[in-house]
Amino acid sequence: MGEATFQDRPPLTERVNAYDERHLAIYVRLLMAEEEGADWREVVHVLFGLDAATEPDRAKVVHDSHLARARWMTNTGYQHLLEPRMQ
Repeated sequence: MGEATFQDRPPLTERVNAYDERHLAIYVRLLMAEEEGADWREVVHVLFGLDAATEPDRAKVVHDSHLARARWMTNTGYQHLLEPRMQ
């Protein structure tokens, strides 16, 4: 089943945050599913356990917002993973 703890929209920060780190596997799977042309309704069901038929608006927001964050991670966010951590 899908990730047990997720928000409808990932926190949008300028740097990788703890939420991003916990959901890296989900981000990768979203990108892979997109590359394969998978139906977003099936993807959101598998990864998040949401039924797009019963919660279409929420399912679309969860899918699209996490996919957008996954894209951000591949374009910008990954750079922050290579830098030393600031506490």
